[in-house]
Amino acid sequence: MAKKRLEDFTSATPSKWRENAIYRLENSRWLRRSQKIAMEMLDRMEELGVNQKELAQRMGCSPQYVSKILKGKENLSLETISKIEDALDMEFQAIPIPVPVTIL
Repeated sequence: MAKKRLEDFTSATPSKWRENAIYRLENSRWLRRSQKIAMEMLDRMEELGVNQKELAQRMGCSPQYVSKILKGKENLSLETISKIEDALDMEFQAIPIPVPVTIL
């Protein structure tokens, strides 16, 4: 009886949780940076009173693309980063952090 009830809630399409988890692991470095940029953008937008639609106009892109960027999952090009900086009158700070070197 319990198995039948569980099967009633089972989706017909297979879950992609494993693929999504692998993607996040393999791309964690740039995803982390993308999320940081998104948070800084949201803070600056709030300071300026700018909404997503206005930001899109300033950047010359669609509001849907701005929405994707603000989710922190977009692999941003240098061109896009520059457009964001210009549109929000800001500059993202990049502080180099040396990666430990392992000698075999």
